[in-house]
Amino acid sequence: MDTSATHAEPTVLLLGGTGRTGGRVLQQLLGRGVHVRALVRSAERLPAGVADDPRLTVVEADLLSLSAEQVKEQVDGCDAVISCLGHTISAQGVFGKPRDLVARSVERVCRAAKELRPAQPVKLILMSSVSVNRAGGLDTRRGWFERAYMWLLRGLVPPARDNQRAADFLHDVIEPADPHVRWVVVRPDTLKDGDVTAYSLHEGLVDGLFRPGETNRANVAHFMCELATDAEAWEAWQGKLPVIVNASPE
Repeated sequence: MDTSATHAEPTVLLLGGTGRTGGRVLQQLLGRGVHVRALVRSAERLPAGVADDPRLTVVEADLLSLSAEQVKEQVDGCDAVISCLGHTISAQGVFGKPRDLVARSVERVCRAAKELRPAQPVKLILMSSVSVNRAGGLDTRRGWFERAYMWLLRGLVPPARDNQRAADFLHDVIEPADPHVRWVVVRPDTLKDGDVTAYSLHEGLVDGLFRPGETNRANVAHFMCELATDAEAWEAWQGKLPVIVNASPE
């Protein structure tokens, strides 16, 4: 897998760079020579060893608390926005506010990109989950029982509803040929720690909800970095919801 960028020194706005996957994205972007603007609530939670990297700019702020003009300032000059935002696995994280963290963040970034009218569309790369369905019933591997279960889950568990709404917004509102923002929604299966390994990419679901596959966080980070820096990877997946899973051992 080639990790080289297709153009010199791109700039990426990273949201959620202190999380378990976002931290890996940050480290891999810097390792590729990418300039990163990391919007974080606490710089103390950044991965060890990155704070002094000259390619890293850290902005301590909550995206949802910024004004529209301040969001535009963060997006301005960035070739891509990578969002690893999500809800922490705790009672407060799952059921507390903001319940629409991901969807509202996506909407604000898209609105900022449209108002900035950049010469080239901003790439929005959103980390999501295999719990998110493609529009139009395209995930045909999911039978009626799984569909009913997911409908119930989105009704009862705010993060599941939030992730689906974010993906639906991109699919329904952002035109495929939008001149100012394009998108990819990355859908990993059960997240695991570990190094970058071989992985496979699929347009639709691979495993069942009750017999899930596995995806290394480092592999998710690698693919998201590929989307941000490699033109061929981006052209192959823009406007889609690829599922990423660890490759099966031979």
